[in-house]
Amino acid sequence: MTAETARPLARYSAFQRRGDFIFLSGVIAVDPTAGLIIRGFDDLPKGAGRTIGQTGEFPVDMKDGPILAQSRFRLDRIRATMEKAGCLMANVFKLVQYFRDLDHSPRYNTVRRRVFPDTPPVSTVVEASAMMPSRDILIEVEATTWLPVRP
Repeated sequence: MTAETARPLARYSAFQRRGDFIFLSGVIAVDPTAGLIIRGFDDLPKGAGRTIGQTGEFPVDMKDGPILAQSRFRLDRIRATMEKAGCLMANVFKLVQYFRDLDHSPRYNTVRRRVFPDTPPVSTVVEASAMMPSRDILIEVEATTWLPVRP
């Protein structure tokens, strides 16, 4: 599995550019081509789990694996989409994160720190009772990017 761009599950745009800004629709951990919802480390490329906190301890990985794997997958999709739009993750200045359970926020933040090691984007965090297309979706993230038009 490679980091493909975010793709809508229904009839809406994955992203749109308006002047110097790129607005990215909410991204969830779903690969619509494969019909796969990311549910844990086993759904990531081999070895990727170790880079984001996979311990090899069954109870820890069962508890933390879903949110860590979804966080990594989702951020990879955002990165690929931003690159397709002509910018870098460093251009992302605003994130809106929707969590099914706010207790997942600290584990998501460990993955987010790896993607934004210097200046993190401004953020809004919201708890939502459910997300489409399944209760297995734990987090959805919207991104806004500044990409100045070059003359």
